[in-house]
Amino acid sequence: MSALRWGRGAAGLRWALWPAGCPCLLAEEGAPLRGIWGRRRSSASPCEQDRRKDWGHAELLEVLEARARQLRADHVSEVTEKRVDVARLPEAGSSQPPRKAQAGVEAALELSGRWARKLDKEKRVMQKRKQQLEVKLRQRAEQRARKQQLHVEPRLQSRQLAARLQQWLLHSPGSPWAEQLTWLLREAPRRPRGEERRPADGTAGARCDGQRQRLLAFLQGCVLVDQPALAHHVLVVQHGRARQQRGLTLPMYNAVLHGWARKGSFKELVYVFFMLKDAGFSPDLLSYAAALQCMGRLDQNASTIQRCLKQMAQDGLQLQELFTSVALCKEDQVALLSAVRKAEPTFSPPQPPLPSSQVNTSPLLRDIYDKDQPASYPRQHLPLKMLKSLFQEQLSVEMATTVTVASVEKAPSLTKEVLQARKTLQGLRIRWEADLCQVLRETKANEAHAAREGRPSLFPYLCLLSEGEFAGLLLQTLQALPPQGESLLSLAQQLGLRIFNRHVVQRKQLGDEVRALERRYFEYLRLLASDSRVVVSRLPRQHWEALGAPEVPHEQPWPLPVVVQLGKQLAEVLVQTVKMPGRLAERQDSCKLIPVLYHVYSFRSFRQIGILKPHPAFMQLLATAAERTMTFEAAEVPMLCPPLPWTSPHSGAFLLSPTKLMRSMEGTTQHQRLLEACPPTQLHGALDALTQLGNCAWRVNGRVLDLVLKLFTEKGCPRLGVPAPPSEAPRPPQSRLPRGASPEHKAELRRELARCLKVAREMHSLRTDALYRLSLAQHLRHRVFWLPHNMDFRGRTYPCPPHFNHLGSDLARSLLEFAQGRPLGPHGLDWLKVHLVNLTGLKKRESLQARLAFADEVMKDILDSADRPLMGRKWWMEADEPWQALACCMEIAQAVRAGDPATHVSHFPVHQEFVWEASHYLVRQVFNSLQEMFSGTRAIQHWLAESARLIARTGSAVEWVTPLGIPVIQPYHQDAKVLINGGIQSLTFSNSGDTSQKPNILKQKNGFPPNFIHSLDSSHMMLTALHCYRKGLTFVSVHDCFWTHAADVPVMNQVCREQFVRLHSQPILHDLSRFLVERFCSGPRVKKVRVARLLDMLLSVPKTGAFNLEQVKHSTYFFS
Repeated sequence: MSALRWGRGAAGLRWALWPAGCPCLLAEEGAPLRGIWGRRRSSASPCEQDRRKDWGHAELLEVLEARARQLRADHVSEVTEKRVDVARLPEAGSSQPPRKAQAGVEAALELSGRWARKLDKEKRVMQKRKQQLEVKLRQRAEQRARKQQLHVEPRLQSRQLAARLQQWLLHSPGSPWAEQLTWLLREAPRRPRGEERRPADGTAGARCDGQRQRLLAFLQGCVLVDQPALAHHVLVVQHGRARQQRGLTLPMYNAVLHGWARKGSFKELVYVFFMLKDAGFSPDLLSYAAALQCMGRLDQNASTIQRCLKQMAQDGLQLQELFTSVALCKEDQVALLSAVRKAEPTFSPPQPPLPSSQVNTSPLLRDIYDKDQPASYPRQHLPLKMLKSLFQEQLSVEMATTVTVASVEKAPSLTKEVLQARKTLQGLRIRWEADLCQVLRETKANEAHAAREGRPSLFPYLCLLSEGEFAGLLLQTLQALPPQGESLLSLAQQLGLRIFNRHVVQRKQLGDEVRALERRYFEYLRLLASDSRVVVSRLPRQHWEALGAPEVPHEQPWPLPVVVQLGKQLAEVLVQTVKMPGRLAERQDSCKLIPVLYHVYSFRSFRQIGILKPHPAFMQLLATAAERTMTFEAAEVPMLCPPLPWTSPHSGAFLLSPTKLMRSMEGTTQHQRLLEACPPTQLHGALDALTQLGNCAWRVNGRVLDLVLKLFTEKGCPRLGVPAPPSEAPRPPQSRLPRGASPEHKAELRRELARCLKVAREMHSLRTDALYRLSLAQHLRHRVFWLPHNMDFRGRTYPCPPHFNHLGSDLARSLLEFAQGRPLGPHGLDWLKVHLVNLTGLKKRESLQARLAFADEVMKDILDSADRPLMGRKWWMEADEPWQALACCMEIAQAVRAGDPATHVSHFPVHQEFVWEASHYLVRQVFNSLQEMFSGTRAIQHWLAESARLIARTGSAVEWVTPLGIPVIQPYHQDAKVLINGGIQSLTFSNSGDTSQKPNILKQKNGFPPNFIHSLDSSHMMLTALHCYRKGLTFVSVHDCFWTHAADVPVMNQVCREQFVRLHSQPILHDLSRFLVERFCSGPRVKKVRVARLLDMLLSVPKTGAFNLEQVKHSTYFFS
């Protein structure tokens, strides 16, 4: 290689490094050198770019050294060769004089000397630069190591506290840390700290709240996964920055205190107390509980514990409250009690009051809880041994967290193509699971790195489940995605909630809770089983409470921003990891891979949202494989044993799966806070009513199910509510726009295409909903199951399993019947006939006798419908509720063909719908004197709406308490935007369900009148349910529609009338006015102009009329 090819600067070096004749070769082989020689854009972090630059300089130095060695070797070779040539020239008879030859040698030596000196100079410069780079790299490595090192000692803002800590560390390292804690507890806060002022801007306030929630959840999560050192490190970093410290709260310090207390790390616990005092906080019960727990685990001396207890008393905190107001697990309670008894050996923790001593005193519930009144509570129709076996089945289902159900879609023929598709799909899933586990491990490492830099991250949540469990959940999510995709926000929220549910179930399995639950539940079944007896007959909740101690502390739900952020991170892992060959026939490692999911944007309701859509090739593979199974969460499927009785706002329904007593939007905490603040007895009516509704045993009506499946697997029947398959969706007339078409014609074609796509999406949604319902019905055929219930914020009740219940459509209701039958008795057949006529909608305004006569007239059509539903005259198809009418026809046919209809055991539920018009007629009669003050029947509505408007203008949401004691708050607030940055898309969602946000005045005003009426209706339904249960009836409801056996309809109707009269005999509006005045117009606020105006409105309670409500008890048309 000639030295003349060497140029000046970096460009010259680049050309010199290229071999002669191959100027492009090095561009491929030495691609990393581009970052050295030329400028390029990089998405790497600044730290990564600096690191690459340093390595580039090192590589440059190595290249220069190699070039220098090469040039020296070339020069020596050239000079030697020339000397040999010069020596041989005379012998060859050359005419060149020897002097000229000698001059050429000298010139060559001079040239090589200049290059050598130049290279030596550059080598010295580069050597010096290399030394500087090595020092710089070493410093940066040390800096990164320090950044990754977990901080233990806090950086305090208070000079007094900082000096005290340093003095202690330097001069008294051998002294016990207990003395430091004693001094800290006596030391008053450095400065008074009030509540953090909320920013004026709602979005900024929501952002600050979200940051606090995420930080607190991170600290609690680290403690949960046994990483208190990491939580302590992040708290130290946040506390050491003045701006971040202002956002810290006392629960954050308490969370880390409890982490160290469980570890028995007293020194680190004292460090947290230093920070707590430095932030201006005073220790509360949780702080003292942590300190005492740590002392109990370390067996501290009695004098230290006594000083701690003395200081706690001086702070106005009672020792007994540590055991009554602080939620601790059993192990923590033992350590706490051990410490307290060392200082006070005779101390005994206060015992919780006995359940029998807690009695609801509401006048509406006096008869329910009166022990002197006779009661004949119903029992399950199954023996004790069978119920125990069913409990074990349900426990296994919930421990697995998912249920796999066979689909009722028509199974394809197992052709070679189908088998190959299934094999391909199975291979892809194995590969995907391995890839997902690897990426999840890398993601966890990155999140741990972020936490070590002092930022709250998702690391503790990624430690809750194994990588295999996360991967299985993600593949299950991929399998369930519809062809049109799903919004990233919705998918992220679902993923986050499923992880929370799995975590809760796993925690219960790790402790002793499952075994304790089994023992307690088996004793509880003695109250319900058909072949067992108990000494004292009680309501299910009362019996459960009498069996043991109160429940262990429940798992607090994660904040919505954490749920969405975690789900979003996992969804992005799924998008980036799961790939498939572009051509499925080729091997995966020899073909270009394409993403299975891709992220697109779409407009829905004039808003642009991000959607994750499965690739059409993947959907085609699924369709070809035709795997006829579906996976449901355990809490989405009816239970196989009686639900747990509701005993508190967070305990009841499923055995292990967490369930809310009051359903609400995710992220809303106001309802739960209200419920937890209630005295326990105040909720007894609602808890017992929900338990009674959930204790009703169900079974599938197999005859109706067979007919529905026959239509479903063919082409459906939309007229009867059986959705058609996607193949029946309308097709656009042309797939491509014609070239010569006019603009009007093109616009028409586009509208037609949009319409077809909309109809196809709607048909797919309806078909999927029906598929879920029918598959679950087929799965539960020949089984007995139960539907646990909860309620909304107004007290209206709902079954917890969403896909298969009696709250659905006509088709859904027709598939269900009572598992326990009752003989029809003397009048049961008549009630079946009346119910059938009601379902047809033909005689809505006729008397009961006229309806009975009509049923007898069409008896031939009824029997024909029962015998030949799809081939006969099809009279049932003309009914308003055709499927329920068909089921009733079948029940009537069985009864009339029995030897004695009165002895026919009927499982069919008969409905009695509370007439809404009759209700409002009664209300008008009760308040008929209002016409003197207001105009017509809108008087009460106006009073309620105006009161709500004035309450909202004071900055509060409307609250009230139902006659049954349920606290209600309207969840209508100004929207606050929550932002989750980064990744494939930044998510922004509204969080409008918390009391910290300003109320939405218009929604508060418009929502109060109907919501208040709904709360009265729910109170009436619950009272009816409790009294029917006391009389031994099977009772369920669909809001204002009450269900029972045909033989028990007269009893249920009488109970319903009586409870309606009792409810509306109470001073409902006066009680409401009294509550609102006390809640919103008491104290110094009354001096404000708006509050004074509100007080005047609330005191203007409309007067009721003199209508005699006792007439309702004898009303013939109280029910339709």
